[in-house]
Amino acid sequence: MMDCKRALLETDGDIDAASDNLRKSGLIKADKKSARIAAEGKIAAATSSDGKKVLVEINCETDFVAKDGNFATFADKVATAAAGIDGEDDMDALMAATVDDKSLEDYRQAIVAKIGENIQVRRYASVGGTGTTVGSYIHMNKIGVMVELEGGTEDLAVDVAMHVAAMNPQFATADDVDEDVLEKERKILTEQALESGKPKEIVEKMVEGRVRKYLEEICLVTQTFVKTNDKTVGQMLKDNGASIKGFKRIAVGEGIEKKQEDFAAEVAKAAGQA
Repeated sequence: MMDCKRALLETDGDIDAASDNLRKSGLIKADKKSARIAAEGKIAAATSSDGKKVLVEINCETDFVAKDGNFATFADKVATAAAGIDGEDDMDALMAATVDDKSLEDYRQAIVAKIGENIQVRRYASVGGTGTTVGSYIHMNKIGVMVELEGGTEDLAVDVAMHVAAMNPQFATADDVDEDVLEKERKILTEQALESGKPKEIVEKMVEGRVRKYLEEICLVTQTFVKTNDKTVGQMLKDNGASIKGFKRIAVGEGIEKKQEDFAAEVAKAAGQA
């Protein structure tokens, strides 16, 4: 209210000019906040008309804002816009998309000015379309997973997505594992085995056995299905006439270096004790 009053006073009551000044002021505020760390936020989902599913990560500075209704509305609009973008990870196209008669970037800047925190659309991912079965799952607004199957049902894909959210496999199958990853693991395991003093041929067998165990742990289809704990995900899918095509998992703030707050020191400083 005070910002509106000041803008009207500065423009001698010209509403249009005052509106322009407020918008410019909002853009300046949004630009100043853009350097602040935004590692909180939420995952939002949407589905396109052709069955493609999309997950987006929208970041803010505090968990308090992540639970705000205005922020949630913005996140849902971002997800809907992302579902209409052709291709993968085209952030320029996404931020240029029209939402409520303005670009998504203009919408973002306006909500930054309104809420008062740095808000960023960090990334989006999509899977599926026609011909495959896709299910998605979002855990506590913080972890989002999409699973794509050949055959099966959406409920089955959702069950697998819940497993991925809980167990965080690195790959879908052993065929998806880069050879560089395996060579690095073999080198580490070989060095460990050689320290035991066993013969080279025994060491080689030990290493290959441990590599197989390692693959079982990091690949989705060889992990024990967390919901029933009685068979692997691959066997469970086979029993239901399905096979894994792929999955994508994103978690809020992963890879962002968060600022460590010492709240006791902050309180003491505010009270003039430090």
